[in-house]
Amino acid sequence: MARWVGRAHATGVAGAVGCRSGNAATRQRKAQEEAGPAWVENGRLFTRPTGEWVEPNWLSDYFERLVRKAGLPPIRLRDLRHGAATIALAAGTEMKAVQDMLGHSSISLTSDTYTSVLPELARDAAEAAVRLVTRQGSKRSAGSRRAHSGPPHRP
Repeated sequence: MARWVGRAHATGVAGAVGCRSGNAATRQRKAQEEAGPAWVENGRLFTRPTGEWVEPNWLSDYFERLVRKAGLPPIRLRDLRHGAATIALAAGTEMKAVQDMLGHSSISLTSDTYTSVLPELARDAAEAAVRLVTRQGSKRSAGSRRAHSGPPHRP
């Protein structure tokens, strides 16, 4: 059985899954100490107790068994990544922050992938703009002595 040890590495995967690099590094050092000379350094996020690489298919199969055992609806491990990005965007997280979280090379990749998934984001942005404009217009009206219904009168 594998034990999951968070491991920050050059591609920033630890950040992509929301690990705090200090916590991940602490867990990694502890696992490395426990494994002693048997430790294999490979720079991976998910490792076996000796630092060895976890086969992706094994990880997916293991996750599927856990989902079934918990009585959850079928979901792929990769769907959790998409779900996290979708929830972050729906909560108002900036697209750039989601790009960084996912480790995408460009913001256009993130935007192309997730903007179409959340059409309500565009609606919410438009409604927020309307509220702002309406609020600004109300402030101006409240400060004037008379309401203007047309262009200013010139003698």
